[in-house]
Amino acid sequence: MKAMICLSKYLGCYDVYKAKLKNYGIKWTTEDTAFNGFLAIFNHKHDTLPDYIKEIHPYLSVNEFLFLRFLAVTGLRKGEGIESFNMIINLNNSGKLGEYYNEDMHVLEHFRYGKVFLRNTKNAYISFVSQHFINEICNSQPVTYNAIHCRFIRHKIKIRLKELRSYNNTYLRKHNIISELIDVLSGRVPKSVFCRHYLAEDMKSFSSQVLSIQENLEKTLFSV
Repeated sequence: MKAMICLSKYLGCYDVYKAKLKNYGIKWTTEDTAFNGFLAIFNHKHDTLPDYIKEIHPYLSVNEFLFLRFLAVTGLRKGEGIESFNMIINLNNSGKLGEYYNEDMHVLEHFRYGKVFLRNTKNAYISFVSQHFINEICNSQPVTYNAIHCRFIRHKIKIRLKELRSYNNTYLRKHNIISELIDVLSGRVPKSVFCRHYLAEDMKSFSSQVLSIQENLEKTLFSV
């Protein structure tokens, strides 16, 4: 299909080709999704992440290392993390951080910026982040993934940033955060009655629990 799409673009008939794919119900699929999902679980190397972070620390600027910490404590995807990190800085500079960060709940409300964070199957709704951490970001500089990526490639360093998301989810679950809340923090909203109607009532309590766990997560992962 990739080859056919390239050919249709070259011939100038991509729109016609795309319409025919839709009419015939032809869609992209990920081959052997279930098995690949199993391998991702079976082959994770979370225990090596602290050593990996020590290895890459010298190649990161102060704001980039802060960004890594941000990914670890929020569990955001790489792209979401960059958007959120830079948005915190920009909104703070324009005096509008309160439109994004709820100080009372200590939560970043990504859902308020749907065009940025709500993207079909890959969503980000909320992230618990301490006021102290937010202040650190506000006093930092924006980051770009391209700068990090090019530097890692130049120094032949493997890029493992996406593993911080699974590390975060696993760490929260091991420390007794309920799976429904982890799903919400990961951008998944379960269809259970409990999640949809009762989870919000304990959100402030959950915020305190998650923030206290984040402190230990950082100590475990970033003892550089």
